[in-house]
Formats: sequence, C-alpha cells, structure tokens
Amino acid sequence: MNNFEIKTVEFVRGIVGTNDILEDPTPQIAFVGRSNVGKSSLINSLVGRNDLARSSSKPGKTTEINFFLVNDAYYFVDLPGYGFAKISQKQREKLRKLIIWYLGYGEVKPKKVVLIIDANVGLKPFDLEMIDLLKKEGHDFLIVANKVDKIKSSKLEKQKREILSQVGQDFELVFYSSKTGKGKNDVLKGIFG
Repeated sequence: MNNFEIKTVEFVRGIVGTNDILEDPTPQIAFVGRSNVGKSSLINSLVGRNDLARSSSKPGKTTEINFFLVNDAYYFVDLPGYGFAKISQKQREKLRKLIIWYLGYGEVKPKKVVLIIDANVGLKPFDLEMIDLLKKEGHDFLIVANKVDKIKSSKLEKQKREILSQVGQDFELVFYSSKTGKGKNDVLKGIFG
C-alpha cells in the first residue's frame, strides 16, 4: 500500500533565523540528526531525487534551515546536523542554537519531527539530548535508524531492542536504508499517516 507517494518537491528557501515562511500555515515535517547519519541522503531517498538536499562526504554541510515544498501540501524542513561536524566550536554552537531555536522557540511547531540515527551506531548522547528536547517541547516524533543496509541481520534485532530500551517501547522506530529504500513506506506512513 503506497498512499504516501511523493509526486512533487521543490526547494523553497534556506533560513538562519526569523522569516515569513515560518508563519506559512503549510504543515512542516522537520528532519534532524547527527552530522554523519545520512540525513540529506534520507530526504533525497524519500522524495526520489538525488540532488535535492545537499549531501557530502564531509558531515556538517547544512548550515541553515532548508525548506522543501512536497506535493504542494507539506514542507520538509532540513535542519543542520548536530554533533561531530568538523567545524569550529563557535560554528558548531551556532548550529546547535539554530536547531534549538527552531524546535523550542520558533514561531511554528512542526507537525512531526523525524529524528535520524545511524542504525549501526545506535543512540549517542547527542541523540538522547535531542529526544529530551523533543519530549520537553511536546513534539510528535519518529525515530528513523538509517543505513540499515550496513548492519548484519543478526545484529538488527539486538540494535532494535537496545534503542527501544533507551527510549521506551512506545516510541515509533523505523529501520531504513537510503541506499535501497528498505522501510521507505514505513517512514512515509510515520510522517503522513
């Protein structure tokens, strides 16, 4: 069943602070994750384009909040990566504040937040901090464990148990592969369903 097909997508704008787009009533789906979890690749994979969200072999390329209009009905909001980006401490702190501002103090509340983690690595301290922030702000969120194609099937169940033991069994967790598309419909259902 594929009721959640993405037919159109276009880049609208990138922002680094207050902007009229935040007051647009179009529902926003925010994507957030550490700098090296494949966030841009995941967005590109979901929308069926290779060139929409900028991905790079060097983590930390997204330095603003990018808005993409999907099916003329939703914004996909690509937040900067947090954590290990090889940038200065000052720039890292600036990006962290931008993410917290959008999720905590921005003019809008996203309809859904997609927290992307690395399936092979699991939850890191920065991810747990992000989960605490999302809970505190009352955001509806989905955890997507990306790069599942790089994990052995024997380790998959163990990773799932480990992640759920850290966040609680009632959380929505989807294992996904940007490379193969495995889990795509589950992610889209989690976003739009």
